[in-house]
Amino acid sequence: MSHPTVLTLDEAILRFGREKRNGRRVVFTNGCFDVLHPGHIKTLEQARDLGDALIVGINSDSSVGNLKPGRPLIPQNERAEILAALECVDAVVIYNELTPREIVSALLPDVLVKGGDWADNKIIGREEVEAAGGRVVSIPVVPGYSTTEILRKIREGAPSAATETATPAPPSPTKS
Repeated sequence: MSHPTVLTLDEAILRFGREKRNGRRVVFTNGCFDVLHPGHIKTLEQARDLGDALIVGINSDSSVGNLKPGRPLIPQNERAEILAALECVDAVVIYNELTPREIVSALLPDVLVKGGDWADNKIIGREEVEAAGGRVVSIPVVPGYSTTEILRKIREGAPSAATETATPAPPSPTKS
C-alpha cells in the first residue's frame, strides 16, 4: 500500500505547480535515500524550513543502480513510503532519469535544495529555478553520517553501536 503523498510527476504538478501554490513557497530536493539516517532527516527538516511545502524526488531502483552499482538495498516504493511518512515531507516523486532535471523543470520550485557535498555549478536544475525567479540553497552535510559508511560497516561486520558506546552499568547497591 502506497502512502497518499507518494505522487506521480503529473499529480505533483497538479498539487504544487506554480499556478496551484496560492502564495505557498515550494521547496524541492532529491536523492537516492537508500538507507535513511539522521543526516538525511536533519537536511530534510532544514529544507522544509525554507518554504511551506517540501517535495522530495527520489531516484528509481534502475536509476540508483546506474549511479551506484549494487544498490539500492531498499526498493523504491519502500524508500518513498518511508520519506512520505516524515512530518517534514509533503510529497515524494519517484523518477527514472539519472538526474531530477525533468521534475525540476516541470515543478519550478521556489527553492531548490542540495547537500553541501554538491558543488554549486553541479546542482541539476539550478539554471531553470533561477531563470524562473527561484533560488538554490546548499545545506551543509551533517558530519558523521554517510550511507556508504553505514554499508561499509555492515559488510565488514563492524561492532554494533551498542557495543561501541556501551558504558558499564553502575554497581548494584549492597544490603548491609
